[in-house]
Amino acid sequence: MRILVLSGPNLQLLGTREPEIYGTTTLADVHKKLVARGKYLGAKVTTKQSNHEGDLCDWIGGARGKFEGILLNAAAYTHTSLAIFDAIKAAAVPTVEVHISNPEAREAYRAASRIAPACVAKVSGFGVESYALALEGLVRLLASRVPQVEARK
Repeated sequence: MRILVLSGPNLQLLGTREPEIYGTTTLADVHKKLVARGKYLGAKVTTKQSNHEGDLCDWIGGARGKFEGILLNAAAYTHTSLAIFDAIKAAAVPTVEVHISNPEAREAYRAASRIAPACVAKVSGFGVESYALALEGLVRLLASRVPQVEARK
């Protein structure tokens, strides 16, 4: 099972950016943990980050046939990007929306997600653990969709 983890704008600043909201763990630390957790769960995890909407759309669009699932923290693009919504729909790869904080508990403009209707699930508000929880949930969801082969007697 192959999982693509995408992080959007400003997440390269994790660890120093608003630690009262986002904590002190770096994105590199999050990625390292996800790769290890994925291995434990039987999944190969590939991680990427970009501040550019087009990069995220390209990676989502390129995921079809290469990845069974996507974890996406679109950050601020969550609230504005119809392009990312369209990319998720077009790629047809099960995608989980991930957030470190709980957007609905913050500023009013963060409450609306443009990408949520294209995603199979959302995990938010658990700090950087949101990524790990989302990974576990996505792996379980994907495993439940694989037809079970009965052993022949």
